Amino acid sequence: MKTKFINGVSSSPSMSLGLLITENALEVQPDTEDECKDIIRPDEPDLDTKRKAYLWCKEFLHGAWKTVTEEDFQISLIRGGLSNKLFLCALPDTQTSVVDEPRNVLLRLYGAILQMSCNKGEPRQSNKENLFQGAEAMVLESVMFAILAERELGPKLYGIFPQGRLEQFVPSRKLDTDELSMPSISAEIAEKMAKFHGMRMPFNKEPKWLFGTIDKYLNQVMRLTFTRESHIRKFARLRSCNLPQEMESLKSLLDSTHSPVVFCHNDCQEGNVLLLSGREGSDGQKLMLIDFEYSSYNYRGFDIGNHFCEWMYDYTNDKFPFFHVNSKNYPTKAQQLHFIGSYLSETDQGFQNLSTEDQMKLKEELFVEVNRFALASHFFWGLWSMIQARISTIEFGYMVGGHYLVVIFDLHLVDQQKMSQCHWI
Repeated sequence: MKTKFINGVSSSPSMSLGLLITENALEVQPDTEDECKDIIRPDEPDLDTKRKAYLWCKEFLHGAWKTVTEEDFQISLIRGGLSNKLFLCALPDTQTSVVDEPRNVLLRLYGAILQMSCNKGEPRQSNKENLFQGAEAMVLESVMFAILAERELGPKLYGIFPQGRLEQFVPSRKLDTDELSMPSISAEIAEKMAKFHGMRMPFNKEPKWLFGTIDKYLNQVMRLTFTRESHIRKFARLRSCNLPQEMESLKSLLDSTHSPVVFCHNDCQEGNVLLLSGREGSDGQKLMLIDFEYSSYNYRGFDIGNHFCEWMYDYTNDKFPFFHVNSKNYPTKAQQLHFIGSYLSETDQGFQNLSTEDQMKLKEELFVEVNRFALASHFFWGLWSMIQARISTIEFGYMVGGHYLVVIFDLHLVDQQKMSQCHWI
């Protein structure tokens, strides 16, 4: 959930239709500014968070959670999560269970609400409206999480409060970036995404989320101010580019690209896919999708294209800027077609009965679709990261180098069967 402008080279419509060029590796170096180089993430939650977590668990959970003392209450920071802060809360081993209460729960504290104003000094009415929109977004996300939990498509929900929620702690680990390219893993992610896309949810089914959110983010970005010198320089470079015009070019390209509107995850990165404990060697059903705060009705191509972009990013770096990126890891055409074949097999019951030629035709069409929408993924998360650099309390290299700050692509529309040229700066 979170990235992504990258540097690279231009692509030609005569080349294969991979918009994200994989011929040259892209290595992002940590920012060498004195103000950034020594930043590390804290290993323990602060005392205020510990106190609040204890009270939330005592209020919303049952059984032994009602009698555990604050001194015996256990909490530890879980690394990962750029929009939220995650903690593992646990009963001590010496505390006996009373009934069927969970012994471990996940505490999710929401990050800064992106709908809120990014600058001080705005009219009071504007701030009230932004606060309402932020609260509305959190309510919708909580409803969505509860529905998915009831359908056993996500973790159980134990409690909701304004600052976050308590969730089932699923014995598992998140995938590593390099595991996304494993054929069996990729195929199951495709199947899980297809099932997700097939759900009917009680939300607005118009595809307003993508460009509605981009419009909102872009308006906020154009009003941002920074105090850190390195951020000021990089943001000035961004402001010299005509982002509104680039957005209109992107809209024009995607308007010419057919993509069904389905219920999308919108953030299917490796950290949001769990490998369930005890099922590692299974041929299937060993994965679970989590983190639905960006989920909405959206274009199918965005969800798949965004997932392909995530193959390039590794967030396991323990020091600033807390990520590695290599554009050579963007899936090859063969890897994309493998994923697409698994996806279509799940969404279209008659796909396997088609001739090889007809199957390939459908896969090629979806291949073009998702690579065009991958551009929208970069634009969307690039704007997101600049806002996060201004308002987030999470330490991360949102504005490092060219990765999270500036990439401007010129979209040259060509025939609908070809890809536009894309100049990465």
